[in-house]
Amino acid sequence: MASIDQPPEVLGKMIGGALVGTFLGVFLAYCMVQPISGRLKQIEDEDGAFYLIIRDIFVAMVANHPPNICVEIGRGNIPSNKQPDFYKVEAAQKELPAV
Repeated sequence: MASIDQPPEVLGKMIGGALVGTFLGVFLAYCMVQPISGRLKQIEDEDGAFYLIIRDIFVAMVANHPPNICVEIGRGNIPSNKQPDFYKVEAAQKELPAV
């Protein structure tokens, strides 16, 4: 607003620069920053899900549940696209040596 008394040629350049800067900022925000931040959030959520699974297994162990129930609680909290089949988990448990 301090340049409002300038001739139209100067004002045109200043207004054009402001419009280009605004367009560039909006373009970068929507086309670059937002997709990158969305992907980083998705990666962080996937990594955090496994910590929650480990936490649930530890809580079940502290509550004195049998080990196979603790494993089943953890398996039930795994995202469905990565969740192993119940029978595969049971077969893997049977292969473990008895302690």
